[in-house]
Amino acid sequence: MWLLHRIFSKISKISLMQAASLALFLILASSIIMRMAEPETFPRFFDALWWTMTTLVTVGYGDYFPKSDFGRIFTMLLIYTFGIGAMGVIIGKIFESLTAYRKLKEEGKLNYTGKGHFILIGSSKEKLKNVLDEINNSRHNCDVVVVDHTDRAPLEHDHLHFISGNPAEEEVLMKANILEAKSVAIFSDDQNDHLEYADGKTLLIASRVEHISKKYEKNIYTIVEIKKDKHIALFEHANVDEFILSNDSISRLMAQAAIYHGSSKLFKQLLSNTDGENLYEITKKPHWNTYKDAAIELFEMGATLISDGSSLDIARRHHESIPNHAKLFVICDEETYLKISND
Repeated sequence: MWLLHRIFSKISKISLMQAASLALFLILASSIIMRMAEPETFPRFFDALWWTMTTLVTVGYGDYFPKSDFGRIFTMLLIYTFGIGAMGVIIGKIFESLTAYRKLKEEGKLNYTGKGHFILIGSSKEKLKNVLDEINNSRHNCDVVVVDHTDRAPLEHDHLHFISGNPAEEEVLMKANILEAKSVAIFSDDQNDHLEYADGKTLLIASRVEHISKKYEKNIYTIVEIKKDKHIALFEHANVDEFILSNDSISRLMAQAAIYHGSSKLFKQLLSNTDGENLYEITKKPHWNTYKDAAIELFEMGATLISDGSSLDIARRHHESIPNHAKLFVICDEETYLKISND
């Protein structure tokens, strides 16, 4: 019993790489031994290798088999010492490694190495589910990396990667490969009832993102959710690209729906990638000189030009030239958008 305990203790400490190296060595050694012991039975080294592999996995096709006493004794030793024992250890180590990998991923301890992903910070489970649904329904079928203090992934999803840690720390954000991210969205803390504290926490994270952006000379596009509109000026100093006023936006939508009945359905359509008309960004065509040129051609294709970035007054400036860096937004269906993009 003591000897078995010692053996099992040693085996449990073997790494997967060590087990695989040992297996490769024994496979090659066994093939060489049988090739030298019975050259008539195994005329080629590959024949001996084929016999070794089928013997180890106890398949035994029978097309090659040893005929000498030495070969048969060696086969028995190979099957019962290495075939059953060692192969079982290797398979066990493989499953053990897969289990450990899954555990580390669920606990957010694995770095993300992909590119062109979206980073979400501080999002609740419900918000995260909505974001994933919207991304899946859009053309941007890429990964979402969630950074949060929790020790477990909030959701299980094929395109979701979780990083556990304080999002206000550079080390944690670098684990999410923030320098290669398409954008960073920072949600307000729904658990904090004090608006100043909630926005202060968001500002701290946004400032860290801006610090990383300057340190590595990388333009990181940042969107933040803010509780109070009076705090926008503070976030502007952190060079935040977009602001979402959570409480204020809901109040304004309620007021608009009360004044203009049915307007909430319009906002719902624009805010969701459902079937029908949606908001899309397009690039300027070389032959579009003015906003009027673009608007007329787009209208004939079935799309409505509504803005250049956040400027909604382009109808009054229809005679002005379109800058090459313009961010033109149109309302149309997906088929029309694809037609515009491919032209």
